[in-house]
Amino acid sequence: MSWWQRILTGEDGTVKPRRLDYLNEGLALERQGDYDGALTSYQLALRDEPSNVKILQYIAIALSRTGRREEAIRHYRRALDLAPDLAGAHYGLAFLLIKRGDADSAAQHLRLFLAKPPRDPEMARWIDFARETLGRLDGADAPVTASNREPA
Repeated sequence: MSWWQRILTGEDGTVKPRRLDYLNEGLALERQGDYDGALTSYQLALRDEPSNVKILQYIAIALSRTGRREEAIRHYRRALDLAPDLAGAHYGLAFLLIKRGDADSAAQHLRLFLAKPPRDPEMARWIDFARETLGRLDGADAPVTASNREPA
């Protein structure tokens, strides 16, 4: 057997199946704005790793961007069932709950996010925004609306 055949096949001559990297494919599709295609790739990735909270969050984000909020909420909650301290899921879920009109639950998730915020310095504006939003939810400022739900 030639060296080329050994690269394409196993030592015994059988073809080696190659696993596709569905997660990276989904990320690439999402960067291109193809959220439905990204969702398909993420769901295939989740099939291979059903307990991967990162994939569950990516699915929730893509669902949010396609207006499928209830499905996004379910995916965030599933991620939190697997990893209760998952800051990104608490943050994303909080703002979906605000859109749903469930301010009490949103405030609870913002508190959980702020209890263990990400340590990345680039996250400072998101942390500040979570604090501002929680203040508004607690009645300190104007009510939170869809128009003032994300930092600039």
